[in-house]
Amino acid sequence: MKSESFSPVRSSVNFPSIEEEVLSFWKENGTFKASLDATAGNDAFVFYDGPPFATGLPHYGHLLAGTIKDIIPRYWTMRGKNVGRRFGWDCHGLPVENEMEKEWKLSGKRQIERLGVHLFNEACRSIVLRYTAQWEKIVDRMGRWVDFVNQYRTMDPPYMESIWWVFKRIWEKKLIYQGFRVQPYCPRCATPLSNFEMNEGYREVTGPSITMSFPIAGDEKTRMLVWTTTPWTLPSNVALAVGPDIRYVKVQDGDVVYILAKDRLGAYYKNPAEMTILDEVPGSAFAGLRYVPLFDF
Repeated sequence: MKSESFSPVRSSVNFPSIEEEVLSFWKENGTFKASLDATAGNDAFVFYDGPPFATGLPHYGHLLAGTIKDIIPRYWTMRGKNVGRRFGWDCHGLPVENEMEKEWKLSGKRQIERLGVHLFNEACRSIVLRYTAQWEKIVDRMGRWVDFVNQYRTMDPPYMESIWWVFKRIWEKKLIYQGFRVQPYCPRCATPLSNFEMNEGYREVTGPSITMSFPIAGDEKTRMLVWTTTPWTLPSNVALAVGPDIRYVKVQDGDVVYILAKDRLGAYYKNPAEMTILDEVPGSAFAGLRYVPLFDF
């Protein structure tokens, strides 16, 4: 029997060098373009990919979402679909305006208007692709296949007109309606804010928490103790939550019986002599129990 010889497997593995070897192979052989050429003429699979802001560097959120976004086009390419993957840039909104305000030492809408909106807009356009080289390098290092050559920008008139076309079609189908929505608003910028933009002004605060007692319906001398960190929601309260497997106790305190979690006794009664435990039951025993709300509306 002929013996086979194998090269020994290296005991120390350098993952970055392996990554570089794979990326070099893809680049030298035009692997991404070859995958598109191989499916040219086949049915298309269109993957809508929200573009990142062009005024900042990639962060963890981009790396995570970008990796997931890469999986789907690869899968459908392997299924024989033609999947074009144009990379794009979001050039609108507060991030680019904020960059320009810092650079020109401006603060707020009124100062921008005094300077001249047209000048400010042109300045914003000039910096929107400031970090494209870094983006291309990092996206390649992620192993993600996208088309940077035919990239699009949301500030380009053809793109903006396509959005207006979509909006017009939705309007014609009578799917546009006017309503109300609660969302954060910046009076300085005179615009609503997204949750990501809110994080830019995030700071730690000490929030209020209170304990309320809710009378049990038909027995107002028995009350359920409820701890909440959102007391402003109490006027609209419609239910109380208990843990089905948590142990609760009924405590005689003077003329009133309080119901609370057994593990929280020490937080409310420092001196055991101040109360008497009447009963101990699991939270599931309170399912369906009715109580008197704090407000009668």
